[in-house]
Amino acid sequence: MAPQSGVRGALRRFNELYARFLEWLLVFSVASIIPPVTLQIFARFTELLPRYIWTEEASRFLLVWTVMIGAMVAIREGTHFNVDLFPNLKGRGKAAADLVAGFFIVVFALVFVWWGWEFVDSAWFRISELAELPLWTIYIAWPVAGLSFLIFMAERIWDDLAVLTGAEEPRA
Repeated sequence: MAPQSGVRGALRRFNELYARFLEWLLVFSVASIIPPVTLQIFARFTELLPRYIWTEEASRFLLVWTVMIGAMVAIREGTHFNVDLFPNLKGRGKAAADLVAGFFIVVFALVFVWWGWEFVDSAWFRISELAELPLWTIYIAWPVAGLSFLIFMAERIWDDLAVLTGAEEPRA
């Protein structure tokens, strides 16, 4: 694919950098979930460690973020919400089918942003019961994921429209 300039090229470069950041954040979140889960396991089966209550909430918070970040990366790669009903489609047909699927992903993303923000708004001054972590730090994962879906889908939709209108050759 030829390098683009202007808004489309800037969007592509931003998405590449943002996706790389999310991939590193995903590695960090997976690595961060291992210690609290390990402590929970050892605390359940041995008397060597006290039963840490904070580990359950920390692992739950990290799991939510890990899933959401993974979903964001998968949207960027085009592997999330992907059901290939017509595997033999090529060119404009594939671009048209991808646009239809992209429309539904955008609607889904808007739901995440809109009601996700209401979710966050309900948690600004609330804390979790056991570890006393601020609840907005977990709830904000939904609108962040929705915004990320929209940013990544903008690039995919732009590419599909270019193929559909004949302005660009189809991706391999």
